[in-house]
Amino acid sequence: MSKVCVFFGTGYEEIEALTVVDILRRAGIETDMVSVMSERTVMGSHQIPVVMDKLLSEVDFDSVDVLVLPGGLAGTKNLEACEALMEKVDAFVTEGKTVCAICAAPSILGHRGHLNGKRAIAYPGFEDQLTGAQIVCEPAVRDGNIITGRGMGCSIPFALEILKYLTDEQTANAMAEKIVYLS
Repeated sequence: MSKVCVFFGTGYEEIEALTVVDILRRAGIETDMVSVMSERTVMGSHQIPVVMDKLLSEVDFDSVDVLVLPGGLAGTKNLEACEALMEKVDAFVTEGKTVCAICAAPSILGHRGHLNGKRAIAYPGFEDQLTGAQIVCEPAVRDGNIITGRGMGCSIPFALEILKYLTDEQTANAMAEKIVYLS
């Protein structure tokens, strides 16, 4: 069974982060909300506080299969400023484990050289931050062990792409139907 961690920094984009958590949990995939801040309650970009399952220091990364980095400009900056998380992102990419990022957060992967030669997308205007990537204009795109999403309005396709990666296309399509997602 797969395990996913979604990381929250102050100023995260609520819909991007919580859509992934919701869809994966609906599918029965163990998904932890993890604070990279010093407290369990993290404030989103629209002043919605959410209580996390864990602090970063409590995560057993050896048991985690997928890391998810939601966007939100301030949230992305807080994730990127968290050196302990960045070390794990680098290790996951190096080991061929999956890292997902949406909106502004794919810029983190670009800054760290993880998008070289890969198809990727980010929030419009952030494409120049995706160093080495082949920019595609899709709601969500998977290239190997990297999944990127365009922005808040693409949160459901992004979450479904992660679900498809962890399970299969049939399971993702069934979830899309269950949640009445019309593509």
